[in-house]
Amino acid sequence: MGKSLIQQRRGRGTHPFKSPSHRFWGEVKFPQETGEGKVMDIIHCAGHSAPLLQIAFAQGRNEMAFAPEGVKVGDTVAVGTQETSLGNVLALRDIPEGTLVHNIELHPGDGGRFARASGTFARVVAKTEKEVRVQLPSRKEKSFLPECRAAIGTLAGAGRLEKPFLKAGTRMKKMQARNKIYPIVCGVSMNAVNHPFGGKSSKVKGRPTQAPRSAPPGRKVGKIAPRRTGRRR
Repeated sequence: MGKSLIQQRRGRGTHPFKSPSHRFWGEVKFPQETGEGKVMDIIHCAGHSAPLLQIAFAQGRNEMAFAPEGVKVGDTVAVGTQETSLGNVLALRDIPEGTLVHNIELHPGDGGRFARASGTFARVVAKTEKEVRVQLPSRKEKSFLPECRAAIGTLAGAGRLEKPFLKAGTRMKKMQARNKIYPIVCGVSMNAVNHPFGGKSSKVKGRPTQAPRSAPPGRKVGKIAPRRTGRRR
């Protein structure tokens, strides 16, 4: 029996599942050139949870960066210097141990991949000649190359998750800003025509929740090719 799954509708690329990128200010990446820039404005972007800085560099170009706590309009932000001021972008080998950083590069020159959400920060734990150990917001430690860059400071916008939505309509407006599916209904609550786990009147369907990697789109639901299942003993 064919299924009308949400992931099948999303895969077609129809309008309800496209990202409203025309309303976003742009991509946030570290500039490749070094120099100093002036913070011209602090803006809100629907595509990012943290506020953004609009920086004008001396070469006449404008760049976007994440706004750390304590930076205001008129401040100077430097890229590629040795000074560990708020908002400056340095290589991890030049950042002292214990410094709070954000927007860390996974590979040198990729523009930043880690600690980009509002109110988050990472901490430089230890340094060697070959690697730099950084504690991520998840409290896990990860090794980076010394050439990877990061920005100094804690990202602004902390406390965003502490404010309650209070009603479903407010949550819906938040999800619509990024074109996310809301509400999300579990498969066992659906009809049999809408999901392999749906149908009947009980929550126990007797259908395995593990789907092979080669399963067709109408069956690839639940745990997709898991490495292991069950309680870890």
